[in-house]
Amino acid sequence: MSTTVTTARGPVRGERRADGSLRFLGIPYAQPPVGDLRFAAPVPPEPWSEPLDATAYGPTAQRRPFAEITTIPEPSVPGAAVLNLNVFTPDTDPAAALPVLVWIHGGGYVAGSAASPWYDGAAFNRDGVVLVSVGYRLGIEGFLHLEGAPDNRGVRDWIAALEWVRDNIAVFGGDPAKVTVAGQSAGGGAVQTLLAVPAARGLFRGALSVSGAVPRPDGPEAARAASRLLTSRTGVPATVAALRDLGDDEILALQDRLAEPGPDREGLPPLLALAPFADGELIPVPTLDALTTGEAGADVPLMLGFTEHEFTMFPAPGPEGPPLPVLLGGLGLDPARAEALIEAYGEDGPERIFGQALTDATFRAPNLAVADARAARERPTWLYEFTWRSPLAGLAFHCLDLPFAFDLLDAEGVTAVAGDAPPRELADALHQAWVAFVTDQDPGPRWPRYTAGKRATMIWDAEPRIASDPVGRVRALWLD
Repeated sequence: MSTTVTTARGPVRGERRADGSLRFLGIPYAQPPVGDLRFAAPVPPEPWSEPLDATAYGPTAQRRPFAEITTIPEPSVPGAAVLNLNVFTPDTDPAAALPVLVWIHGGGYVAGSAASPWYDGAAFNRDGVVLVSVGYRLGIEGFLHLEGAPDNRGVRDWIAALEWVRDNIAVFGGDPAKVTVAGQSAGGGAVQTLLAVPAARGLFRGALSVSGAVPRPDGPEAARAASRLLTSRTGVPATVAALRDLGDDEILALQDRLAEPGPDREGLPPLLALAPFADGELIPVPTLDALTTGEAGADVPLMLGFTEHEFTMFPAPGPEGPPLPVLLGGLGLDPARAEALIEAYGEDGPERIFGQALTDATFRAPNLAVADARAARERPTWLYEFTWRSPLAGLAFHCLDLPFAFDLLDAEGVTAVAGDAPPRELADALHQAWVAFVTDQDPGPRWPRYTAGKRATMIWDAEPRIASDPVGRVRALWLD
């Protein structure tokens, strides 16, 4: 059964699902970024009068998956109108004034898809929450510093989507004053970035960063270094004029060249060379600096955390590659700390030590630093670690927590990563904590705030529990 609502730009026709909830897919929040708009700031869509069919996912900026096999099913949908979003709601009565969760997908800022079945909003709708999932420009088009273009175009897309939510979510039953922004991996980094962006203030009241990844260094020097590297490796100037008319395959080929290892990468972050960066305008200072030393996000409740073994499945290069101490040095550890880390993680076996170091450097240590800094200033913060181990891999790896949080254990691809019998009790507890946070800006009495004194941390396992500073070893190795 179809249902039509009228947005500020025109009517959209969605569908009612078997459970009674509704979904509206592929709604444009900005004009297609093509031609002169390809590398421009997002522009509001032109108004329309006839109902827009919103019963199928819209085009995705992803033209190919992040890898041949990805943990999350991530469909690529062809088409130019990639600046679109999806709304899942239990009620389109504006009087419902329901809390809203705005979801930003991951994918290393170069891939990912809002059309993933893992981001379906059915369980949130069941529990009285409207879910909005957002597509945005990726890779070169979203994040490369280009002459003749505004910086951080992908970040501008997030802001434009949040502005659309502010202006339109009421007709979908949501309350624009009750918006929580959330995301995982690059999407979790997006959440932290938005906390540091003055232009995003007032667009959301809460933030939920899942395995958030923010590159370091992420200042203008690193951004310019990426542009120079692209030109030196490909001969193509990092300008709008040179890139505007290139096809998708040509842009992807340039990205591949930029991502190749080599000694000419000095000044670039070891990961995420195409990502948000402090441009001195939209993002005044580096995100982690803003969150750990400044006032960014001071009045916004923040739930954040990581899995125990995010990237531990990525072993160090084989015998032909650099020795482990050199690799650890590349992650920022001096020889003494590298030796301490090898000793600390030695029980995992030498083949996994580098992967665990990468996990710490990319996810656990930066997020712990944010939690500690906020706790020191008594800002509302909740920290977690997801430790339930997949029986297929024996690890709590990157993305494994998402079907539990979305309460979608029956979704496509879940058994391939979580086995045939993932614990229902864990999904119930984790999902309800998210619902409580989105609804009340507090995950509930079973999960106390993270404070400088107790450092209470929720451990998401088959039997969830609170522990005091369970990742203190990470702080000792990377932060103290």
